[in-house]
This record gives sequence, C-alpha cells and structure tokens, in this order.
Amino acid sequence: MDKTQAPKAHTNAIAAAATLAELEDLRIGLLGLNGSITQQLKELGQLPPEARKARGAELNQEKQQLSEALAARKATLEAAALAQRLATERVDITLPAASPTPLGKLHPLTAAKEDIASALKTLGFVHAFGPEVETDDFNFTKLNLPAHHPARQDQDTFYLTPWAELKETYVLRTQTSNVQIRTLLATQPPFRVMGIGRVYRRDYDLTHTPQFHQVEGMMVEAGTTFAHMAGVLSEFLRLFFGQQLKTRLRPHYFPFTEPSAEVDMQCLFCKGSGCKVCKNTGWLELLGCGMVHRNVLAVGGLDPEVTPGFAFGAGVERLAMLKYGVPDLRLFYESHGQFLRQFGQTPVAAA
Repeated sequence: MDKTQAPKAHTNAIAAAATLAELEDLRIGLLGLNGSITQQLKELGQLPPEARKARGAELNQEKQQLSEALAARKATLEAAALAQRLATERVDITLPAASPTPLGKLHPLTAAKEDIASALKTLGFVHAFGPEVETDDFNFTKLNLPAHHPARQDQDTFYLTPWAELKETYVLRTQTSNVQIRTLLATQPPFRVMGIGRVYRRDYDLTHTPQFHQVEGMMVEAGTTFAHMAGVLSEFLRLFFGQQLKTRLRPHYFPFTEPSAEVDMQCLFCKGSGCKVCKNTGWLELLGCGMVHRNVLAVGGLDPEVTPGFAFGAGVERLAMLKYGVPDLRLFYESHGQFLRQFGQTPVAAA
C-alpha cells in the first residue's frame, strides 16, 4: 500500500470497527508494542538525518490522528452499547432487594433504660435531672454521708482538680441520688421523680465498671408509707421484667434513707431452688430503697412528719443483666457485634 494512502486506510478501518473488541485489535495492530506505526518509528534510525526528520514528523502526525480516531470511535461504540443495555435491561424498582438490608437496633442498655422509664412513667414518675460533674456537697454531704464514709475516699471516687478560683470540691457523681437533693430544693411536694443517667466509681471487674448507669426514684407526698414503697417497687419490677416476681425486703443501711432495705427477687434461672447464679440462695439482689432520711428532707425544708417520702436506686446494668441473662457486665461495653445482635427486634429489610 502507498504510504500516502495508508493513513486514510487505517482511519477507514477504525471507523468501520463494529465492536470494542475489534477496535482494540486495530489499536494493538497500529499503536501497540509491535504495531505497524510503532515499528516504523523504531526504524527511523536507519534513515539519513534529513529524511529521518521529515519521516518522523509524518509518523508522529499519523499516530496523533489514529489515536484521536480510536478514542472517538471507542466513545461512539460505548455510547451505543450503553443505549442498547438501557433499551433491553429494565429493572423493576418495586421488587424487594435480593438480600434484606439490616436496620440498626437499640443497644441493650438503651433498651433497658427505655423500659425502666416506661415502667416508672406508668406509675406516675416523671424525669428529673442532675449534673454528672457534681460538687462534693451535693454528692455526699447533703445526702447525709459523713466525712469519714468509705465512699468519699480517693480509691472509690473520681475527684476533679478544681480551678484555683473555685472553692468547691468537684467529683464525677457516684450515684444519681444527687437528683433527689436538686428536686427537693427546686420542687414542692407532692411529686414522683426518676433520674436515669451515668455514674462513676473506681471499680472494674465482672460486675463493675468505672462508668455505669443508675436509676433513682423518689416519691414525696403526705401519707406516704413503707408499704406504699413496697407496692410501687413490686409493680415496677413486674412491668420491667414482664412477669409477676416473687420478691422480699431485707433490712439494710443507707445513709440517705431510714429505715432502709434491699429488694431481692426469686432467681429467674433456678426458680428459687438454688444455682450458681444466685449462689444457691434462690434469691438475686436487685436494688436498695427506704424512707427518705429526715436529714435529707430537711435540706429541702420539709418535715418528715408532714411530707414523708421514699426513695430507691438500682444499677441499670444489673437490671439488664438479669433481664437478658448476661453473665459479665463488661460485655455491654466491648461492642462485640455477635453479642449485640442477640438483642432487640429481628432486623428487617430497609424500605
């Protein structure tokens, strides 16, 4: 073929390529490592200097033209292929997905807190709040904890270094009972309040973590008795666990209540016959409670003879462990997917 006719013939061949595969074969045959244009460029060194320069310019120009023709034809063929796919491949967007897309679920502790709040709301309790960074006065002193109480020691409580201009000592609250004091100072009885939130203590083992959650409840109303407290707690536990439980009250001591008690429930695992979970006692400890101490009521200017009240507190993790049968509290915080997928509703396909 005449050299002057070759570029046009190549261009025509490119324009006539019917498929992308055919076009790729042409590109390799012309501009590939062993292509005809590439070989001619390699042979330029055999020509005299003047002829080499002229022929090199011709080949570079031809290479540029062929590259542009190949790119244009490729774009045309790809557009045609896409148009054909769009015309022949139709997707019914109303069909369900091939595999369901799982939705997120509540963390078991979040679910437990919501169930606790729902049960107490049914019994007339409303939310009350207190700060997590609390003064020593509100966290301990106003709750009738003496200066020598073990809970005030450094090995149990996170003390914060105050700024020089602050006179108060601050701690990360060790209990949600600070909600009691703030409610007594801000609200006139009768009232029923619940405080659910994070608390902090220096502890870490199978049943303790440095940060955990507590629920606090308090009812202050004329005529309130210890029997009212027992009835409220029995109904609260029935609502939370979804079944009527056998419970008992044991005398106990808390600085902020008098008289005080601990509530036990019959072991859910052995039904009271004794097992490893309940240490063969047949009972599981649930929460602490008692009539609000007269010294605590006095902080709010109340007379216990006129407006008595009761209070109770429990660890949310403790309640969740018993409800869900979790053996190690730390599992709630280690974010293992296999553990968390056991709780909540079965995932459903996203709409």
